[in-house]
Amino acid sequence: MIADAPVAVATAMSMSPLDKAKAFVLAAQSAAADGLTWREFGELMVALLRLLIEAIDAAPMMSGQEKKAFVLDAVGRLFDAVADRAVPMAAWPLWMIARPAIRSLVLALASGAIEQLLPLVRLS
Repeated sequence: MIADAPVAVATAMSMSPLDKAKAFVLAAQSAAADGLTWREFGELMVALLRLLIEAIDAAPMMSGQEKKAFVLDAVGRLFDAVADRAVPMAAWPLWMIARPAIRSLVLALASGAIEQLLPLVRLS
């Protein structure tokens, strides 16, 4: 699975949630260097969500909205870093027009996924 290496890098050492997010995105860029499917992007996004929700859920100094905003910002960074790799060259002109709308859609999906993943992460 494409998310195995980024998850391993981000969980290898005890790091802050911000460092985990950065390490995950950098490893995801390496994993997606030769291309990416949208299914693989979804796998990366869910893995990042689970990793960060688990890491940030225990942070008492942040409110729930701040935690959610942090996780959504990381998803936005992941999108910016690797989503272009999932678009064939023939579709590139259309992608440049549709990219902002698709980014908004991905962030909306991630926002809903956070609400669904939070209870699952707390159980494990």
